[in-house]
Amino acid sequence: MNLNKFDYNLPKELIAQKPITPRDRSKFLIYNKTEDKIKHDFFFNLPKYVDTNDVLVFNNSKVFPARLKVLKPTGGKIEIFLLKDLGRGKWECLVGGRLGKTRELDKDILKMNILEKLDNENWIIKFNLTEKKFKVFLDQYGETPLPPYIKTKDSKNIRKKYQTIYAEHQGSVAAPTAGLHFTNKVFKELNKKHVQIEFVTLHVGLGTFAPVKTKKIEDHKIHKEFGILDKQTCDRLNKAKEQGKRIIAVGTTSIRVLESAATSKGLRPFNDWIDLFIYPGYSFRFVDAIITNFHLPKSSLLMLISAIIGVDKVMEIYKKAIKKRYRFYSFGDVMFIE
Repeated sequence: MNLNKFDYNLPKELIAQKPITPRDRSKFLIYNKTEDKIKHDFFFNLPKYVDTNDVLVFNNSKVFPARLKVLKPTGGKIEIFLLKDLGRGKWECLVGGRLGKTRELDKDILKMNILEKLDNENWIIKFNLTEKKFKVFLDQYGETPLPPYIKTKDSKNIRKKYQTIYAEHQGSVAAPTAGLHFTNKVFKELNKKHVQIEFVTLHVGLGTFAPVKTKKIEDHKIHKEFGILDKQTCDRLNKAKEQGKRIIAVGTTSIRVLESAATSKGLRPFNDWIDLFIYPGYSFRFVDAIITNFHLPKSSLLMLISAIIGVDKVMEIYKKAIKKRYRFYSFGDVMFIE
């Protein structure tokens, strides 16, 4: 399938630079696939569209300040982007700027040894601090790696906004943005309606920022991201599916965990790297519906949504959303595909 089919024009003013306050005031587009109908609402009314027969599955990964700016011994500046925790102080990193022959770097109490350059042009770097001290260091000196289309500089304020209220397990370099719309008030209303709530984990990696560049989308290789589905959650979800409940993934990351864990007999516990690339032609094995933001042109996320309702329908809906002045991307508005 040609990459250009997933392109569209978006006015720059519709790229959201900050979230709506409160979060649940986002515009909410509901598309019913069976009836081929669109409704427009606000996200705080989500409980109107779900009931006790529904299960909402969230990604509880937590964004951490993964970007470090440091000086080389020669005085030159470089940027280190933490990608994968390899254990024992070792990280796979993206390095912005030339390392040259530099093999050691200092930043205050942090010392870094450059160990190896990988085939994908990333580097393995070993840090001297313990895991606990390293987290404290990153909180003080690191920057949240906001997407390039958000021009707001990193701050404590924007860092808090770029985090779901239920984030628990640190490991993402980008937020699972569909979850940014949820507030305690919305959760309270969902609980009143006895909607089942479950959590999985997918640590969002560099692949979120990487555009698809191959002319044929089938040739694209998606970055690996680490996913977790524990046995207790797995058992509850399998039981819900057997009872005929509707499985609603909150965000594309939740879908990728569930579909990676799916077998012909249901879900299996999962604790592994995920490189599942979902695009039109894919047959979903477990997920029935999705709550998701509006995604970038030519992105793997847009292709995943197109696998659910078809690329032509996605483009039709996006055109209507643009006409209605919906806000797009990470801090933008949200849609529900039933």
